[in-house]
Amino acid sequence: MPDFLAALLLGILEGLTEFLPVSSTGHLLIAQHWLGARSDLFNIVIQAGAILAITLVFRQRLWSLATGLDQRDNRDYLAKLAVAFLVTAAVGLPVRLAGWELPETVSPIAWALILGGVWMILAERIARRRPGSAHITWTIAVLVGLAQVVAGVFPGTSRSASAIFLAMILGSNRSASTEFVFLVGIPTMFAASGFALVEHLLASGTGGEAWGELALAFAAASATGFIAVRWLLGYIKKHDYTPFAIYRIVLGVVLLAWLPIGE
Repeated sequence: MPDFLAALLLGILEGLTEFLPVSSTGHLLIAQHWLGARSDLFNIVIQAGAILAITLVFRQRLWSLATGLDQRDNRDYLAKLAVAFLVTAAVGLPVRLAGWELPETVSPIAWALILGGVWMILAERIARRRPGSAHITWTIAVLVGLAQVVAGVFPGTSRSASAIFLAMILGSNRSASTEFVFLVGIPTMFAASGFALVEHLLASGTGGEAWGELALAFAAASATGFIAVRWLLGYIKKHDYTPFAIYRIVLGVVLLAWLPIGE
């Protein structure tokens, strides 16, 4: 398969899976097992393409927060977004500097998909017993920040799944949890992409990366991400996340059954 077509498919896959609780990084690494491995820079930067899509989807919400600083609720919400982001940065940056790298085999991702699916089903059942609130507490903000780090260290876990369901268990309703996690993802993924880009430029300059393919994948992730998040926000108004949990478990089992040991 031509490299540019593989890059396009990876960008589409990233856009479709970044906001669904199925792990975009896990899907990218699985796809690259057959389409050819890409750099960490590629994987992180195209995630920023999907995050650009959510910035567009939530542009009115972001504008109201930015222009409504005279309102206490807006200041409180922005402060909690900042705390979640800072927790992610404070814990995640040392992990990155310590030399953490994405796994080269698919089996750890398959296990993370299965365990994450089980976690989602259990979390949905626990959340149903609680009167969900639209309020985001400081505890939720801190733990969402930590959940993002866990998801980054264990591909297949899913940043959105781990953080959204944690917030739901702690008493936030599905819509409020989803919005908060998506909005926290904006500074988180843009910062991660910027850091990865600076790392690459310091180490290799502008060489060593297929920038045209990266740009194509970034654009594809943005376009498909916009469609995916608009669909998901409508879906969760009437449905829960259980079908995604079942999909994760089935995919993980199929991968473990299909792949040779050690892959």
